[in-house]
Amino acid sequence: MAVPEESSAKHANSGGCLNFQSVSAVTRRSALRAGGAFGIGLSLPELLRRQANATPSGGSFGKARGVIMLYLHGGHPQQETFDPKPNGPSAVKGEFGAIATSLPGTQFSELLPRAATIADQLAIIRSMSHDNPNHVTASLPAGTGHKHPPGTPQTDFPPATSDFPAFGAVLDHLRPQTSNLPSWVRLGPLMRRSNGTTLHGQLPGFLGARHSHFAVDQKLLKDNVQIEAIKPSTELTVSRVGSRQSLLREIDEQRRTIDQSAATANLDVFYQRAFSLLSSEATRQAFDLAAEPRSLRDTYGWTEFGQRCVLARRLIEAGVPIVNVSYCHTPSGSWDTHSDNFNKMKKSLAPTLDSALHGLFSDLKDRGLLDEILVVVNAEFGRTPVINQRAGRDHWPWVYSLALTGAGVRPGTIFGASDNSAAYPVESPRTQADFAATLYHLLGIPADTILHDQTDRPHPLVIGQPVVEILG
Repeated sequence: MAVPEESSAKHANSGGCLNFQSVSAVTRRSALRAGGAFGIGLSLPELLRRQANATPSGGSFGKARGVIMLYLHGGHPQQETFDPKPNGPSAVKGEFGAIATSLPGTQFSELLPRAATIADQLAIIRSMSHDNPNHVTASLPAGTGHKHPPGTPQTDFPPATSDFPAFGAVLDHLRPQTSNLPSWVRLGPLMRRSNGTTLHGQLPGFLGARHSHFAVDQKLLKDNVQIEAIKPSTELTVSRVGSRQSLLREIDEQRRTIDQSAATANLDVFYQRAFSLLSSEATRQAFDLAAEPRSLRDTYGWTEFGQRCVLARRLIEAGVPIVNVSYCHTPSGSWDTHSDNFNKMKKSLAPTLDSALHGLFSDLKDRGLLDEILVVVNAEFGRTPVINQRAGRDHWPWVYSLALTGAGVRPGTIFGASDNSAAYPVESPRTQADFAATLYHLLGIPADTILHDQTDRPHPLVIGQPVVEILG
């Protein structure tokens, strides 16, 4: 079968999904160097030494066996979510008040009544801060912990294969799955700007296409919904895939003495994954959203985002290490509320997040999974304190809030603070690199881990400091 060259632009447009024709132009030897899991093969004493050195809060290191990342593309307004300013200047505080939460002395926006009841189980970072107001490029550090090189314009341009890899790709690289389940699943559409530019930080970057996510991008609201991504086409039955598997093994015996290209190696990986997915009963059960009772699905909210969260719980419970759930453009708008912010927040955005977050937390807790699963509410930035002439809030990276709960997180923690306008940090500003360091710490990945790109150049994985104050 001929394998065409794939440009980085084409790869960006495909979203880095499981694509049987994704290839790379490096040699087999360099692919093996880039693809080896860093840390595998270390002696036990050496591994323990590195883990001890990388543990700022010993009990929380490696607590998370899985992560559900809820990404609010566009940026949620801190004022209308986790950092309301009821006593702030009238010109900036907006139309909504604040309500008491289950954490004494802490208030959330009145738009999050269900989340308010679990505030004593959350950790809120109210002092996230950086200086990039561009959706596309600010999403790279939000999804990887690494900025673009100095001098890179803060404008819309496609992702590159040289970008730092997303959290899921790193996890797939360091801890490849031994089961038939994917290592990294994306639920919802690949996040793009209205001009079609793919947000950075969603793709495997310099680790290569073999570490791409498995994507589920479809409507999930039917009672009897079936996940199309794991259904074989009418031409591609399990028996035919099995025959192709046997053929590939025979061919492999004939080419062992040949220096194979990474393109062929990647192709084998994709066929292996396809065969595993199509032939595995465990996979079909994990993706069987219709098996959930209607009553439970209702608790998450009967929205696409809510149902993605239900499916994320099924996948993470089955053993998928990391699931990204995107909340971007919907029929009611997006979090990029340059206009009509208050109506959109009241009628759609806040209620959808409120139900889904509360439903996910409660479901994980009821199943005894909170001690091992981390849930994160993430975004590229927040929204302006000043309300514009269209009753909207514009891009604002100088202060915004993140929420975390679950494995290794200290419940009922409010870290950092913003000023009375929710405009700038007045206490403990932290960066996206610090968030990434916290995430990798909770996943048990040593802070001195080095990744190698496809030219064998080393890159430190962690360049920030964990927010130890929110760690349990």
